[in-house]
This record gives sequence, structure tokens and C-alpha cells, in this order.
Amino acid sequence: MTSRIVASLACGSLFAIASATNAAFEVKAVPLTAEKRIVTLDYFAWDSASGRLWVPAGNQASVIVLDRDGAIAGTIPGFPTAEFELRGRKGRLGPSSVALGRGVAYVGNRADRSICIIDAATLKRGACQVIGTTAQGWAVAPDAVVYVGATRELWVTRGAPPIGIASSDKALTIFDASDPKKLKQKSKVALGASAEGYAVDNARGMFDTNLEESGETVAIDVRKRKIVGRWKSGCDETQGVAVDRERGFVFVACSSRVVALDANHGGAVLGSIDTGDGLDNIDYSDSEHLLYAAASVAATLTVARVGDKGDFGSVAVVPTAKGARSVVAGEKRAYVIDPIDGQILFVTQTNP
Repeated sequence: MTSRIVASLACGSLFAIASATNAAFEVKAVPLTAEKRIVTLDYFAWDSASGRLWVPAGNQASVIVLDRDGAIAGTIPGFPTAEFELRGRKGRLGPSSVALGRGVAYVGNRADRSICIIDAATLKRGACQVIGTTAQGWAVAPDAVVYVGATRELWVTRGAPPIGIASSDKALTIFDASDPKKLKQKSKVALGASAEGYAVDNARGMFDTNLEESGETVAIDVRKRKIVGRWKSGCDETQGVAVDRERGFVFVACSSRVVALDANHGGAVLGSIDTGDGLDNIDYSDSEHLLYAAASVAATLTVARVGDKGDFGSVAVVPTAKGARSVVAGEKRAYVIDPIDGQILFVTQTNP
């Protein structure tokens, strides 16, 4: 079922969207700095237990924690940063990824190739661990940091595949996080390629990721630490991954569409939905069976309901902002990063 935008009203940083399916969404822009300016943003995380959003702000040398209403609950400053130049572009690297563990947040920093541990309640910074040398460069720096609750481990992808910086070892690095406030390197999972995007299914004990160089999506058994599924989605290039933990669907973001795969039947392609160009990380709400996909070039957020056969029904296409990409799902809400304007877009469903 195709949804069409039939009403739009903008006023400052707040506007409402209504679709032909009678689903309405309110978009609220939450600035991360006093001035509207670029803030480098990548992997961020929603903490359902506390109702907080954790946002690593790289060039601001900080991690900003927002409450469910968009107010700043706290800022953890003082992270190392470093200047970079790539393909004629200059900028500043800093903290770029976060994962929530048992009472802590793990923050990956590309600038000094470290992972720092933050107390989730007090927002006090604990130990930091460097996982690569300056000579090894960005290729060893943490890209995504991912907490795997089933094994009490932190899984780390490296490099920056979308901008052409391949992982140094083309593997996943695994840290023992049984003591939440102390990481110990444990093992690796060889991939033969750079990991891009991730999704964890703790119930099934699976870690899903894309392989940048081959365009494959792989399923990894987190206890055996081996690839048990290897699938082709047909994407021109693979971006983010999300999973339906109840029904065993794996969603793979291409550059301008999302494809549903059936993990229970050899990764068979079940369906796809066009989203507009510029996808990065996507997310999925298991409780609502809703997929969220933010397209940075199209400047839209596609919201789609997923049926029992892995089919997509469009709920709404919500206008966002040019460059707004990557989304995480909350409670009847999605959060989209807008690096160009240095803000987070709170997209709330107002009449489900």
C-alpha cells in the first residue's frame, strides 16, 4: 500500500506530517550546540530503560545525552580529537560510536583509536582502552561498537568502509565485557572483508552485518563465533542492517531501497521498498513491526509496516533535511541524525 503526503505545516523547528494511511508524525529538531553548525555524527543509541538518547558528537569532543523530551540530560566532554583530510575535505574526528551495556555505555573514538567506558547513571567516564597505534591509522580505529548481551561481549568493527578506509584485519574484534567496567580482548571473527552496519538478535544468538567489498550480508553465531549464513540482497551497495527478532527477517539497506531477507530460509529475498537515495543505518521496531529508513539525499524518512511474509506497506514518507541520515527507533518515535545542522530530529507518531 503506497502512502502519499497530503498535508504539511512547518513552523520553526516543529512540523506535522499526515499521510493517506491516517498516520501522522510530528518532527522536532533538537540542536546539539548553541549555534546551528556541523556536528560530526555517526553511530548513536537509544536507552529504553532510562529514556535517554546517547549521541557521540565527534568534532565537539563530547558525548551528549538527551532525555525523552530532547533536553540535554548531560554532556561528557574532553574526548581526544584529531584533524583529518580526505579527498580534499578537511574536518575533525572524535567520538563516533556508542553501545549500551549493563549499566555502562561504551564509546568508540576514531581520533585516538580507543574505547571508553561511561557510567550510564552518573555519566562519569571510567577506563579508556586504545585498540590500535597511530602508525596503523584509521584502519584500526573503532567504527561500530556493539554490545552482545547473549555473551556479555563487546563486538567492534574497524575502519570506515563507506569512505574507502577498509578494516585493517577484515575481522570483528571481540572483548570480554563480563565485568562491565573492564574490557579484555578475547578473540576475533575473520570476515575476509570490512564490516558495515550491524544488528544483534540476542534471542537467537546472531550478529548480522554487511561485507563492504563483496556486498554480502552474513549471519554470525555469537557463541560459536563463526559465519553460519551468507546471503546476497541484490543491493548495488550495502549500508545498514536491522532485524525482526520475532519472525527472523533481516533488513538490508541499499543506497535507495531496503530489502527484506528470510533468515529462516537461506536468506531468501522476501520484498523491498524504495526509500529515496542516501541510506545509511536503518532501524526496526519489533513491537510495532515498523521499519525506519532515513535518506540523506532525498531528505526523507520512510516509515513502513512489515507483514508476516516480509512484505512492506508504506505508512508515511516524512520530510527531514538534506544530509539527515541514520535512524534509531524508540517508543513510538524515531531519531534521525542531521550532521549538517548539528541536530537530532525527533520523529513522533501522533495518531497511530
